[in-house]
Amino acid sequence: MSDLGDWTSFGRVDADGTVYVKTSSGERAVGSWQAGSTEEGLAHFARKYADLVVEVDLIAARLNSESADVEQAASQLRKLREGLDTAAVVGDVDALATRLDGLSKHAEDKLGEFKAAKDAERAEAVAAKEALVAEAEELAAKDSHWKASGARFSEIIEEWKAIHGVDRKTDQKLWRRFSSARDTFTRHRGAYFSQLDAERKVIGQKKEELIARAEALSTSTDWGPTADALKGLMAEWKDAGRLAPDAEQKAWKRFRAAQDVFFNARSEVFSARDAELEANQAAKEELLKQAEALDIEKDPKAAQNAFRELQAGWHDIGAVPRKNQAKLQRRLRNVEDKLRDALDTAWRKVPVEKNPLLLQMRQQVAEAEEKLERAKADGNASRIKKAEADLASKKQFLQLAEGTQ
Repeated sequence: MSDLGDWTSFGRVDADGTVYVKTSSGERAVGSWQAGSTEEGLAHFARKYADLVVEVDLIAARLNSESADVEQAASQLRKLREGLDTAAVVGDVDALATRLDGLSKHAEDKLGEFKAAKDAERAEAVAAKEALVAEAEELAAKDSHWKASGARFSEIIEEWKAIHGVDRKTDQKLWRRFSSARDTFTRHRGAYFSQLDAERKVIGQKKEELIARAEALSTSTDWGPTADALKGLMAEWKDAGRLAPDAEQKAWKRFRAAQDVFFNARSEVFSARDAELEANQAAKEELLKQAEALDIEKDPKAAQNAFRELQAGWHDIGAVPRKNQAKLQRRLRNVEDKLRDALDTAWRKVPVEKNPLLLQMRQQVAEAEEKLERAKADGNASRIKKAEADLASKKQFLQLAEGTQ
């Protein structure tokens, strides 16, 4: 209830001006009114009740906000609840008490949640730093990816600084573990690059040998075996290891240049061959257009003769690009299938007047009809039923036979 008239229904004023509020436990005096009418007196104390409701509404709204001071809200709710039993107001005191009790319970629950959240944040912060330490120790145990791992160590330090909420003792303990892992990584990386310098000398000699072999094969015209041999050299190149970036790039350019001489020459030969295959494809596509334009329905026999001539030309043309071979062959077969179907249909189409079977079946239907008429004339129900069944059967067979023509 928000209307003052509703709140005043919970109070009364007696003859001497004493104002009472009605509660579930009975009436209690909340003040005295001598300044005006009874209605004005009740309205005065109802406004005080309304002020309490507004105050409770504000606390409830703050309590539900993300930035709420839950402890302060809980304290305010306790004070309001404690003073409600003696408050000089007229209104639904029982309902407000129930609401204050519920809000107090909600505030206590939120205080518990707040404490649990803080504990969880601390635990999460510790877990996050422990995870960074574990990652650092794992990186220190590896003997590869030095650049990426070094960069990751720098990132871990920045991530470490961004994590707050860990107690000083735990933080120092975890930091010592991290520092130890980073020192181990630094020592291993220094040892690795010292060894790498020695290994790269051996790799350089191997790659000079591979370059010489590639240059010797670059002028070969034995396309298949030479291409396989150069692919083998490529595999050896990859297995040989890598030089320092600049030296690797220079060696690779020399090795690749030798291969390019061979593959460019092969490409020119294959391009000429591809041009011939494409010309054959164009010729076959022209024959297909002629075959697909044949008027098979009008004169299947003539179309068959023309198709045979086109087939002869088809076989004389020669090979086409492999990727298009099946598609062209399917188009040719489609024409051949249509021609075969047309010839088969033409062979099966015989004029009705020349089909003795149909004539015979029609005669049998006529005879069955006459037999049915005679049975009806005699009035013999059994003969009529038998004659009708016989006529229906013969008509069915006749319809099936006529449907195949």
